[in-house]
Amino acid sequence: MSQFYLTALQLSICLGPMALGIFITMKIFNIPDITTDGSYTLGAVVTAVLLSNHWPVLAVLPLCMIAGSVAGICTALIHTKLRIDALLAGILVMTGLYSVNLIILGRSNVPLINIHSIFNTLSIFNNDIYNQLFVALLIIIVLIFLLRYLLLTDFGIGMRATGNNPIMTKSMGINNDFIKIIGLAIANALTALSGFLVAQYQSFADINMGIGIVITGLGSVLIADALRIWMNVSNIGLQILFVLAGSLIFQLVLAFSLAMGIDPNFLKLVTALFVLFIVALPRVSSQLKRAS
Repeated sequence: MSQFYLTALQLSICLGPMALGIFITMKIFNIPDITTDGSYTLGAVVTAVLLSNHWPVLAVLPLCMIAGSVAGICTALIHTKLRIDALLAGILVMTGLYSVNLIILGRSNVPLINIHSIFNTLSIFNNDIYNQLFVALLIIIVLIFLLRYLLLTDFGIGMRATGNNPIMTKSMGINNDFIKIIGLAIANALTALSGFLVAQYQSFADINMGIGIVITGLGSVLIADALRIWMNVSNIGLQILFVLAGSLIFQLVLAFSLAMGIDPNFLKLVTALFVLFIVALPRVSSQLKRAS
């Protein structure tokens, strides 16, 4: 049973970058970016194809993130230059990415069994799960520091200001369109990084693995937002940690559901209901307070 929850912890860490990407789009830019479904799969697809052709894993990592960032840039350009709604722009790019991913992959799925992965780079523990967990933690810790540093720079503050009040930032001479393009590029690069990690963790890449993944990331961000409001936190570093904590809580809920014997066919339904519960809870609580 403990190994069951360790697996959930490992998966939550691998999906953490994707949750941080949705945090950037949803909470910083207030943009519902559906590109996530496609860029997540794109990261996994690029990883599978390159590793299958014996590319070194450290060379595959930046290429996956670049591919994801290109997807984000496409969405941002459609939104900012063609003045198309961000939600529709994301749907268009996500739809197009399905064909792109299928062309790159060449078939519906590619196994990565007996292929050197990033989780094999360090062998500190005798247990493979502990080694995988250690490598994933190292990656996420580096990511936390880099993202926190970025959001505290002048550019990062410009990103946050653009999301809060684009009219004010435009009057101050900030190029809102450029900020959004870079922001969505970063967000989808992080999403592709999750695809890179999950593909190696589960030892295969599948063309349909990204379907509905945005709900998982959104659930993590909503849990993080609830924690932020409950603890009255404004520190950006703590908000990043809350997103990762949200990812862990989300995966633990799913792991607990499976441990309780729920049919895996109902897992997507459980996911949707849990996200609905997280979204509805604050509003129901506020209505009850007003009624009392």
